[in-house]
Amino acid sequence: MHLHDVWFVLIAVLWTGYFFLEGFDFGIGVLTKLLARDRAERRVLINTIGPVWDGNEVWLLTAGGATFAAFPDWYATLFSGFYLPLLVILVCLIVRGVAFEYRAKRDDERWQRNWEHAIFWTSLLPAFLWGVAFADMVHGVKIDAHKEYVGGLWDLLHGYALLGGLVTLALFTFHGAVFASLKTVGPIRERARAAATRIGAVAAVLALAFLIWTQADSGNGRSLVALIVAALALALALGANAAGREGWSFAFSGVTIAATVALFFLSLFPDVMPSSLDSAWSLTVSNASATPYTLRIMTWCAAIATPLVLLYQGWTYWVFRKRIGTQHIAAAAAQSAERPLEGAR
Repeated sequence: MHLHDVWFVLIAVLWTGYFFLEGFDFGIGVLTKLLARDRAERRVLINTIGPVWDGNEVWLLTAGGATFAAFPDWYATLFSGFYLPLLVILVCLIVRGVAFEYRAKRDDERWQRNWEHAIFWTSLLPAFLWGVAFADMVHGVKIDAHKEYVGGLWDLLHGYALLGGLVTLALFTFHGAVFASLKTVGPIRERARAAATRIGAVAAVLALAFLIWTQADSGNGRSLVALIVAALALALALGANAAGREGWSFAFSGVTIAATVALFFLSLFPDVMPSSLDSAWSLTVSNASATPYTLRIMTWCAAIATPLVLLYQGWTYWVFRKRIGTQHIAAAAAQSAERPLEGAR
């Protein structure tokens, strides 16, 4: 196996980690409008991801940086051809981060409601657009002999790509609902579990149709294995959720997302961006990669830094592993109200 093959696998792993972690982030953001009934419950949902959402986005930065360094032609074609969708995603992620930080800066209902609207839309749009982008990459786009995208925006918004967007949106929202049931207590936990059942059923129908379409269009024997794993994991996630086993349900929903991402990359290999104009013009792991020397340096850096990052992020999740509910919000508010009195004494 060549180093460019190794880095293709590593980039696939990075995207898998990002969608696994940011997937429930996006799902929680969408559920702030679909699940929470008042400000306290919306705050509970936001607090479930409050300590981790920014760390989850590190996986995106690393995946983008690794693509830039290991496959510069892939990066250039992807980010120029998909400029507008990726710009929308970038703006959403910026606004979403600001919304998380600024929502609680003022105890004003209108102020908080506006930021909550921002959290909802900036979670929903990226969850949908990432699916569109990856579906386009697998399906093939208009790339010419100079490795340049020559299509337009509307060439990216065909039926297969739009279905891919709906699949990621549904899977991430299901993943978020299961995470909410795992991290909360009280009535919101029960409603999260019920919502996961409904959303999971919709996700199952959409995902099955999309995965079969992908396998028929560009699949192979390896991707067929990923399809079977994704379908079985989603069924097990739904079953575990129905049985009240939130931990197992979350694990299986994560496996579903991981297997779906694996299906994308296994369907692509050895291409990284197939050309729909001429297969000879497709970007591959060999013709789009950096020099062997660059890949060797990157491999050493990744071998040293990656375990440290994984240990730190794992420790973060361990520290913030406990469940929360509206009673914790009320207790925190009461403590906050008492502090000025204590200072006055």
